[in-house]
Amino acid sequence: MLPEDHAQRALRVGILVYDTPDQDFIVELRHLLEKAGLVPFFPDKTMQDLGMDVSRVARLVQKMEADAWVVVSASREVLQWFVEQEKPAFALFGRRSTLPIAGVGPDHVTAGRLLIRRLIVLGHQRIVTLARKNRRLPEPGQAERAILEEMQAHDIPTGSYNLPDWDDTPEGFHRMLDELFRVNPPTALIIDEPFLFHAAKHHLAQHGILAPAHVSLICTDPDPTFSWCRPSIAHLDR
Repeated sequence: MLPEDHAQRALRVGILVYDTPDQDFIVELRHLLEKAGLVPFFPDKTMQDLGMDVSRVARLVQKMEADAWVVVSASREVLQWFVEQEKPAFALFGRRSTLPIAGVGPDHVTAGRLLIRRLIVLGHQRIVTLARKNRRLPEPGQAERAILEEMQAHDIPTGSYNLPDWDDTPEGFHRMLDELFRVNPPTALIIDEPFLFHAAKHHLAQHGILAPAHVSLICTDPDPTFSWCRPSIAHLDR
């Protein structure tokens, strides 16, 4: 329900991002909202700062003066909380499937299935998906499930190896990579988000594991830096 005085003043739209507000698509979103006569703003904390904790997110949102919210890459639990509030909210990416909330995001389910089929044609069997905690728990998201199901459909056994758990810290990420490549190294890594892609590529290179010579790396999202890379970076475009 919009406030009664919305016709007399510009609506304030809070943009609650996962980690950083300076990504290109967030900057573009802000400009589009301003062009539409709205007043976008960013809280002083991100969902990563708040640990994606519903109670902490709720406290932050409730003390903000906002008429509506755009919630970026949120967990299902956080989006469910926004669904239950009176103020309108829009889910940009995130685990919004089947929730009664307006939203938009790329079709990673179809793209993931096609990607697995292509990797199998190229001879890959040891395929691993690296995703952050909110994509893995309490159960894998739709995109991650689609990847695992497609592997199973091609008689590739799946388990924790294919969607490993790790502490959502740089140290936890690097430890997980070291364990993955210690005994039964993957031939392909599907990596969620560009910053994790760059972190993985850099860490593996320090250990003499180069892409694409020794392992295929695929990112689930585009990034402006990819156009500067040679050879080109395999990624799913929006």
